[in-house]
Amino acid sequence: MIEPLGSGDPKQLGPFTLSGRIGEGGQGTVYLGTDPSGERAAVKLLHVKFTGDAMARSRFARELRAAERVASFCTARVIAADLEGDTPYIASEYIDGPSLREQIDRSGPMSGDDLERLAVGTATALTAIHQAGIIHRDFKPDNVLLATDGPRVVDFGISRILDSTGTITSRAIGTPAYMAPEQVSGDDVGPFTDVFAWGATIAYAATGQAAFGAKSIAAVLNRILNHDIDLTPLPEPLRGVVADSVSKRPADRPTAGQILLRLLGHPETGDASTVVMTQGALVANPETGPFPVVKDIASKEVDEQTRAFRVPAPPQKPPSPSKRTKWWLPASMAAAAALVLGGVAVVVTLMVNSPDVAPKESPAPSRSGPYASVLEKAKRTGKLTIGVKGDLPGVGFGPGDEPPTGFEVEVGRWIAKELGAKNVEVREVTAFNRVQALTSGAVDLVVATYAWEASRNDPVTFAGPYYQARNDVLVADDSDIRSAADLRGKRLCVRPGTNAAEIQKWLAGQGIAVEPVEGTDAGDCMDMLRTRLVDAFPGDDIMLAGFANREPVKYRVLGLGVGSARYSVGLPKGDVETCEAVRHAVVKLFDSGTARGLLTKFFGNAVFTPDRSIPVKVPCR
Repeated sequence: MIEPLGSGDPKQLGPFTLSGRIGEGGQGTVYLGTDPSGERAAVKLLHVKFTGDAMARSRFARELRAAERVASFCTARVIAADLEGDTPYIASEYIDGPSLREQIDRSGPMSGDDLERLAVGTATALTAIHQAGIIHRDFKPDNVLLATDGPRVVDFGISRILDSTGTITSRAIGTPAYMAPEQVSGDDVGPFTDVFAWGATIAYAATGQAAFGAKSIAAVLNRILNHDIDLTPLPEPLRGVVADSVSKRPADRPTAGQILLRLLGHPETGDASTVVMTQGALVANPETGPFPVVKDIASKEVDEQTRAFRVPAPPQKPPSPSKRTKWWLPASMAAAAALVLGGVAVVVTLMVNSPDVAPKESPAPSRSGPYASVLEKAKRTGKLTIGVKGDLPGVGFGPGDEPPTGFEVEVGRWIAKELGAKNVEVREVTAFNRVQALTSGAVDLVVATYAWEASRNDPVTFAGPYYQARNDVLVADDSDIRSAADLRGKRLCVRPGTNAAEIQKWLAGQGIAVEPVEGTDAGDCMDMLRTRLVDAFPGDDIMLAGFANREPVKYRVLGLGVGSARYSVGLPKGDVETCEAVRHAVVKLFDSGTARGLLTKFFGNAVFTPDRSIPVKVPCR
């Protein structure tokens, strides 16, 4: 429940306009904030006041950078922070849903699919957090939010950022029942500490009672150190996984990745891969999971290549008005089906008709043909085709370019290879035919300055974004235009149907009038800028930098930063599995330094400072 702001509450923190209170805890007050692009965030104003200690600031910045790198599998990403000002804050993705504690208080213990989704989703989140080198340190029911697309773990990394004392008291405030024995005794903590808290949290969800709860903190700590908990309400295999997780000895606990592998029915070999975390996110989502654990005919647990996948029901004659009920084929029957289908275990969706409700309209054919997703096609065939917009220098490729090259071409190749494709074909698409190319199967995914906001009604699932663009203007570097005010009275090349109108409106709002000069297209505007027929050429920053990069003299992206456009990857409608994997690949693209290298390679000759941070992701739908 969002409460109104109080008289002493701030109205603004950094770029976020605050509109209400989400809650308050030991670390700070959490507000609902909105950034200039309209994106909502949970903005935590920290109680801690940081000093001018350079080493402390460096440590905070290092920890925060790590938290920002966490892949958003079942988590709420850190998107912005200021730990050095007078009002230190950390902003995360806003998750609209109750906490696990609120849900249990309201509806009682969880069981069945709800409990399974909770366990898998939170294990997926912890795996992503730990793989980024982060220890949560405060995993508890209050930090698990139940969103419509599954559980999300929040506040990861923040406890470590704030906690510099290493004392029991600082870590025990508010959450002693979810501390691990090593925290109580003052020993070193690690990912295994989060695993213990995960086990205690799942036990709480299944029973409605804190696993180590007691009437005093001293009694709670004694139970953590010396008593086992009753796990009989938990079903197998979850009971065994939780029992191992709350072992008193850290070395006896599984890793978060091993927990996830066990819950999904995979062998516990190595850590959970991107594919496994993608599967975990799907299982945790009420709309796409849970899938049953399927074993092959030899009763050996399936690996990544032979994991269960869904096969669409065969075509049927249009039935009379009916109600369709979905049934999952039992694992034993799936194993029998494996004999017919070359040893591959499958789960079949059966449609049973009864005459009361009209059938739903058949969905559009999947682009991946015989494959359940683009991700599956990449892993099975090793081949993918990406669509990329042409005619933008440095961004896409022009007609006849061989081999095709450009920022988005290389981003597309990177993503396709991260999905498992070794052979990647690039085809040119336009803004007018890219949806048709995707739905017809001509391409598997589209990477083509795909502005999500402008294309959100297309029959496409969007993944990413892979770059956060801003509307801006390009000027000659030797001109006297150094700020927005310097554009007053200058000639601005405008093109109908482009962001030039937004730039003009923004300038007018600043009291800055310009002289519009009509151009036919972006190339025409660049020609007029080069010959000094206009003083500025509007567009999004990365497109402008592409035009500037190829010129023998320097041109500068002014830095207006007006609005934003999230350039996202287009996928077949409903391909959530591939969408999640693409989002993870984008994080890796930036985290590995590859994005920085590509931005320098294709735009390094322009006077331009691109946004090199990992873009805030949009949900897969």
